[in-house]
Amino acid sequence: MTETIPPNTAELQRAKSVTRAYAAALEQATPASASSVLAQHLAPDCDWRGVHPFNEQTGPDAIADVFWVPLLNAFSHMQRREDIFFAGHNEIDGFGSVWTLSMGHFMGLFDARFLNIPPTRKIAMLRYAEFHKIADGRITQSALFIDILHLMAQAGLNPLNAPQTGAQLVQPGPRTHDGLILSPQDPQEGKKTLARINNMIGSIDHANAADKPLAPQDELAIDWQDDMIWWGPTGIGATYTIDRYIEQHQGPFRRAMENRTFNGHLCRMAEGHYGGFFGWPNLTLTNKNGFMGVAGNDTRADMRVVDVYRREGDKLVENWIFIDMLHFLKMQGVDILSDMSLR
Repeated sequence: MTETIPPNTAELQRAKSVTRAYAAALEQATPASASSVLAQHLAPDCDWRGVHPFNEQTGPDAIADVFWVPLLNAFSHMQRREDIFFAGHNEIDGFGSVWTLSMGHFMGLFDARFLNIPPTRKIAMLRYAEFHKIADGRITQSALFIDILHLMAQAGLNPLNAPQTGAQLVQPGPRTHDGLILSPQDPQEGKKTLARINNMIGSIDHANAADKPLAPQDELAIDWQDDMIWWGPTGIGATYTIDRYIEQHQGPFRRAMENRTFNGHLCRMAEGHYGGFFGWPNLTLTNKNGFMGVAGNDTRADMRVVDVYRREGDKLVENWIFIDMLHFLKMQGVDILSDMSLR
């Protein structure tokens, strides 16, 4: 499919302008003005997807009431500290729509409770990844993933019953510091990035289906540099190099999970050396042997996932991951937000 990516960089630049204007206006918003700010940039029937407990909302008023007003009440002087920004044509609908992706941290003074998480009155960094579909100069669809467990960790809370296997960090942006793609890019570079992402997805599917799959190191080496960095969500953590990624995430995950079903993506795109996707949900699987402190069970649970990638040369080298962990755990009967220890 990557052969048919439109070479229309002007359309991508227009979409970026819409998104930049939205982000700038939202940074000046207050709880009282959030709804009107959104109404200036979002279509009246904008479909919005957020992690649990925000889930799916429609229209600026609902989106503001459910997410932005509580967040702005909790975070004083909030800034969007953006590490990656790009636009692309969405492969999933045959490259017919244009989306943007923004990733980084919302930073503010954590001055009031948010989702029963106690405030610290200190700087807090809330990891986010935000996708927007742009049409006729407006945002018509949006998906906003935040790492709630990461915020809990900054407040001194660890609601999970097992230590994570990777590192707990406030995660940096790209090593190359070139993730804000504001100018037009060579469409051939985006084509290369998307092709590598798709090849990686195919490698995972092949490994899942093969009677005798490649060794994990050999499988990963097809698409990843050896010094890859996997910036995973809290609950799993970050890990570095192919060998440590296998030890600290892929191995535990594959040993725990069975009957994995890939449900596809809603958006998958690339521009220049950066690409990404999200699904709703991407995966449905069974935590058969215990994962993240949750005992093995027979429940089919969904993973809503964002992956953002940086390609260097012919291979992927950095990957930022967001998973709607609270939704995944709640489907298995673990409701983090109702835990009375957070109140």
